[in-house]
Amino acid sequence: MSKVKHIVLLKFKDGTTEEQIGKFFEDVLDLSESVPGIDDYVSGTNCSLESRNQGLTHGFIMTFSDVAARDAYIVHPEHERFKTMAQGVIETVLIFDFEV
Repeated sequence: MSKVKHIVLLKFKDGTTEEQIGKFFEDVLDLSESVPGIDDYVSGTNCSLESRNQGLTHGFIMTFSDVAARDAYIVHPEHERFKTMAQGVIETVLIFDFEV
């Protein structure tokens, strides 16, 4: 079975504090450690010199063990809780998944 890379690129709303951003990524890390089927998680702030980020400032990548694990994550209650919380601080989000 193929693994799935789940790439999330985002921009926080104006006025979002560094503490709120830190909490956001702590919560994503907690998700990655508590939801079954997530093999890896990394996150960071855009540091590209190419100026092609279209205003997106942060991102993370989760690697799922397979498509079924990714599908289960999408509807997982902890993911739903996280999405509700994130709506308060996220202005723009782009999600892109692919199999490897």
